[in-house]
Amino acid sequence: MVKKNIVLIGFMGTGKTSVGKILARELKRPLIDIDHRIEETEKRKIAAIFEKEGEAYFRAIEKKAVTEAAAREGIVITTGGGVVLDPDNMAALKKNGTVIALMATPETIVQRVKDSAHRPLLKGEDLPGRVNDLLEKRKAQYAQADLKMDTDGQTPHQVAVRILKELSR
Repeated sequence: MVKKNIVLIGFMGTGKTSVGKILARELKRPLIDIDHRIEETEKRKIAAIFEKEGEAYFRAIEKKAVTEAAAREGIVITTGGGVVLDPDNMAALKKNGTVIALMATPETIVQRVKDSAHRPLLKGEDLPGRVNDLLEKRKAQYAQADLKMDTDGQTPHQVAVRILKELSR
């Protein structure tokens, strides 16, 4: 029997990496963090890729990493917040995966990411405005998830437990 992948999507700061690590440990499954995989392959941080090569280059290598990860089975996959922008990424992830969108209010996201220097799309002034704009642009894509999980006011462990309960139904 094919073991479906568990795929976490969602905006920056919703807890995808932290929750993904817990799920992988609890389910005894390998974890593929797409952003980490890209940094390993490129031998540089995502912020450096954006700065030197631009977003289009990053999205192309992200797509390759997603395609490779989605072809596997029985793993936990955590994605970057913008992975949903490419319909091919979503189709690949959904083909053999249960896609779970981690959600949070714009205010929670701002609190979680405000001191982060490694998020290139949030650089500059008016962080709340940029978060709101990006969330609005991605809302329809996040809505395509098989399951949506609110992370406001919860620890990654609490979110992971709720996901495990939902998956066992």
